[in-house]
Amino acid sequence: MKREFDGKKLLILGGNPETIPLVEIAHSMGIKTIVTSGRASDPAKGRAWKAYDVDGMDVEGLIELAKKENVDGILVGVADILVPSYCKVCNALGKPCYATQKIVDIFAFKDTFKVTCEKYGIHGIPEYKLDAELKAEDLEKIQYPVMIKPVDNGGGVGMTVAYNEQELKKGVKTALEASNKKRFIVEKYMLCDDMGMYYTFKDGYCSASCIYDRYTSNEQKGMSRVCLGGTYPSKHIDEYFEKMHENACRMFKEIGIENGVLMLSAFYENGEFYVYDTGFRLQGEAPHLLMKAIHGFDQREMLIRFALTGSEGDIDLEKEDDARFNGKWAGTLWFLLKKGHIAKIEGFDSINSDNRVVANTQRLFEGNTVSDEWIGNEKQVLTRMHIVCESKEELANCFEEYQDKVQVYDDKGNSMLLSSFNVKKALELS
Repeated sequence: MKREFDGKKLLILGGNPETIPLVEIAHSMGIKTIVTSGRASDPAKGRAWKAYDVDGMDVEGLIELAKKENVDGILVGVADILVPSYCKVCNALGKPCYATQKIVDIFAFKDTFKVTCEKYGIHGIPEYKLDAELKAEDLEKIQYPVMIKPVDNGGGVGMTVAYNEQELKKGVKTALEASNKKRFIVEKYMLCDDMGMYYTFKDGYCSASCIYDRYTSNEQKGMSRVCLGGTYPSKHIDEYFEKMHENACRMFKEIGIENGVLMLSAFYENGEFYVYDTGFRLQGEAPHLLMKAIHGFDQREMLIRFALTGSEGDIDLEKEDDARFNGKWAGTLWFLLKKGHIAKIEGFDSINSDNRVVANTQRLFEGNTVSDEWIGNEKQVLTRMHIVCESKEELANCFEEYQDKVQVYDDKGNSMLLSSFNVKKALELS
């Protein structure tokens, strides 16, 4: 890669494992990365040129750090909760920022985002009126099961499923504890197809880069259903373009999105799409790794370039982007762990030698402990594999091969892996 940014300094907010690929691509561009977060042990810090323990929510501390290091640009990593801080720090220092305060105000809170979507004919999950007072007249209208969520957190944090009133009250407490704004929503618990719609923006042009199907675990009763993997393109891609895509593009344009990357998450039930979440940043699912392997352009590079120059470069999305992946089939395979101490991991040796596996982002290692607080959110993810194949059948076989090969054991020799999903059934091959 041409190292046109040799010596430039980039401040990256957040140090989780998913941010490591962002750090690595910046280094390949000749950039000195500075990663900061509130946890000294965050993995991305170990890959950075420099690391600090300034919390990503400490805006004044971040501004002081950026001035101290005389950074040339600022970028948020893979963390929704840090996008508001990213916007404020960039604005305070006059650095390029793909977000505006208006966009942040809409996307940072699930309830505000939901109201905005409805204005453009984009439906959200049916919701129940309920506040922290838990009025009896509101409680009696609820039909279980329901999902309780904090309005301003992601990755499953603070989200629980309730099957009765007692569980609901407990879930409200959990959601409020995970919410900085002390707000929550209660929605119908959806048991249907789950999807992701990933968009790339450049100079006002909106491109649907990926439309894919997600598969989640139902093994952990009462918890948010953590993802087990995804397959690209979605079986519903044609219907999505017919019913929702234009509405989404109109919404993005009118709220002012010009550059950046954005994910919509939605359920599909009986011919309708129900959007339930968004993220205006790179995703933990990392569709950009599949796009890089298939299309050749890299969203990480585009965002880094924007942070340093205010331009994402000369990429022509209209020509180079394709949500149907140029006829190829791709997917992500997640491995989720139960509570316990990781004593042994098997099966990864052959992964790195398989050219179909374009990336393997490992989050947990031998010696790590999966705690109670990690169950029901993405902290229990061992790794995410990104796989590209020539056909649907080849993708299914590849998934099954690695579902069999990867094994994780605790100190007593018990398996720590949650059950995976039936990929052939998911891809409608059986």
